[in-house]
Amino acid sequence: MSSLKDKLYDHLRDDVYCKLGVSGIHGIGVFALRDIPKGTAPLRSMVSNKEIKFSRIELKKVPSTVRKHLSRFCLVEKGRVFAPEIGLNAVNISIYLNHSKKPNLRFDDKDVLRTVRDIERGEELTLDYDVSFDDDHDFSDN
Repeated sequence: MSSLKDKLYDHLRDDVYCKLGVSGIHGIGVFALRDIPKGTAPLRSMVSNKEIKFSRIELKKVPSTVRKHLSRFCLVEKGRVFAPEIGLNAVNISIYLNHSKKPNLRFDDKDVLRTVRDIERGEELTLDYDVSFDDDHDFSDN
């Protein structure tokens, strides 16, 4: 196999744990394709998860519907929007993690999402937005 093919094969075998699905919490969510042991980083990807910071002024000429989409799916902090380096037509599925006060994922000290307990196949993966992003989130308008 080619080097890229080997790398992809290893990724499929060792790193793919999740899929998107309809969430009972809100809209779309991330679900376990197979059992995930405690301490696993279930959202490893071959796609960059880096973000690029934009001010709201820099995004002024972006269509309003796209700006609204950015504010719903991207980190917004101190007037800055952190957009994925890969754009919004390719997706890092972690943006579909729903909020829970009893999450099964948490960022480790290297900002990698890890399971805090064993997760069963079919279970939705969640994150406590308030703890993870050091902010209070209000979902009353959703």
